[in-house]
Amino acid sequence: MRAWVVDRPGPVEEGPLRLVERPVPEPGSGELLVRVRACGVCRTDLHVTEGDLPVRRPGVTPGHEVVGVVDGVGAGVSGWAAGDRVGAAWLRRTDGTCRYCLRGDENLCPGSEYTGWDADGGYAEYTTVPAAFAYRLPADVDDVALAPLLCAGIIGYRALLRTSLPPGGRLGLYGFGGSAHLCAQVALAQGATVHVLTRDEASRRLALDLGCASARGAHDQPPEPLDGAILFAPAGELVPVALRALDRGGVLAVAGIHLSDVPVLRYESELFYEKELRSVTSNTRDNGRDFLALAARYGVRATTHPYPLSEAPRALSDLKAGRFDGAAVLLNDL
Repeated sequence: MRAWVVDRPGPVEEGPLRLVERPVPEPGSGELLVRVRACGVCRTDLHVTEGDLPVRRPGVTPGHEVVGVVDGVGAGVSGWAAGDRVGAAWLRRTDGTCRYCLRGDENLCPGSEYTGWDADGGYAEYTTVPAAFAYRLPADVDDVALAPLLCAGIIGYRALLRTSLPPGGRLGLYGFGGSAHLCAQVALAQGATVHVLTRDEASRRLALDLGCASARGAHDQPPEPLDGAILFAPAGELVPVALRALDRGGVLAVAGIHLSDVPVLRYESELFYEKELRSVTSNTRDNGRDFLALAARYGVRATTHPYPLSEAPRALSDLKAGRFDGAAVLLNDL
């Protein structure tokens, strides 16, 4: 098979991705072999490619929003058969025995592994996924529409939960890319008022088209105080901006795996009145299953921009430059 690998992490403009030929992987015990049909392009892929995240697997194949079909099963797998539609997401494996896993917080497992970082992902013709961490996908949604749901959607939903938004609450979204525009649809369907704050004009138009109450610049104040906010942009300088926008008792959740440095916070204006600042770390499988069910119930759909898999470097460059709203999806043409 052919696959993209991170040859030398660095700026995407300098060509850190290289197309190589590799043997089709063999599924290990408890694993599925997946023939990849589509793979979403996530900002985390950019962080892996550019070296913002430390190298876990030299020459790794990025990609963790994988839609495909089962092409083979490893020893000990039951309930899956060749031809089944399957999704692989960011969380690849946990130890299942640590204190965090045992209390239901497997997203905090110190032994956790991740698709496209610890193990080869979906920028390829084939990949593998542990059957216990694979998602069954609905038959009535196409590959391109499904792919962004498997990370952007799931993580956005986890971030929404972390805001503890009250019923009918006022939610602010800072940054409005692949994850935020899916999160907004869930929040709106559940009765929230959503305000979007982002630098990109096309993303502001998309937010209003989806039914958000307002769309302003990233450093602007929303038209009303917020009960909760999510920072999707990897920009630490927006943390105090978002905290100032919160009403008393409001919660800011930081959704990204990578964030630039946060400026010094002023207690009186940014943290007083029991405001809270929370991080988001991956997701549990229950989060994933719950989100996919809600997405089907509410008709959540990604705004997508397809690219052939052979143009993966261009898709990452366009993501970095903000050349599209919504989410990019690679379609397997190799």
